Amino acid sequence: MASVELRCNFCGKPHTEVAKLVAGPGVYICDECVHLCVDVIANATQTSLPEWAGLSDDDLLQRLPLIAASAANIDAGLRERVCELRNRGVSWARIGAALNVTRQSAWERFSPRAT
Repeated sequence: MASVELRCNFCGKPHTEVAKLVAGPGVYICDECVHLCVDVIANATQTSLPEWAGLSDDDLLQRLPLIAASAANIDAGLRERVCELRNRGVSWARIGAALNVTRQSAWERFSPRAT
């Protein structure tokens, strides 16, 4: 399996450029973004539109690769967990039920394919 460079899913900085990187289920956040989030929460007065709603088309397009990379990291984490479950003998039916999909859909998405 190809290695995935760990990076903050919020600012996009690689793990080599931050002091700490906190891992969640398939996502990561750096210490700088955590501090920013704490400040935002502490100073929040009202709900506003999502940041992306005010971006220009070019700015939004420029951010798409970061979103795609985040999705790829989440998918890789999900695949690793499904692989571990299969190694433990967990059935495709149980995996599918946990993901709210059919056994067949889970198998089609996650089974190793012969090339």
